[in-house]
Amino acid sequence: MKRLALAAVLLGVSPIASQAQDDPAKLAARCNQLYAYADQVLTMRSEGGGGPGLAVRGAGVDCQKGRYEQGIPELEKTLRNRGYTPPP
Repeated sequence: MKRLALAAVLLGVSPIASQAQDDPAKLAARCNQLYAYADQVLTMRSEGGGGPGLAVRGAGVDCQKGRYEQGIPELEKTLRNRGYTPPP
């Protein structure tokens, strides 16, 4: 299992996504979890603050359309680029 996670990291693939690639329900749950977290921490809630950034919105659309392989890595990358650790 550790080798699989290490290989996934070296290849730039999310270990969670690679483990659940055969289960769309798990991928959908992960995508929704990441989107909700990104929306919570990256959205300015003040008047005129707007919603989440375009990358987060685009990844959310990918998740809604079942394109989890695109949405999950984009959400993880956006969170990391902003200094947040994606939830486990």
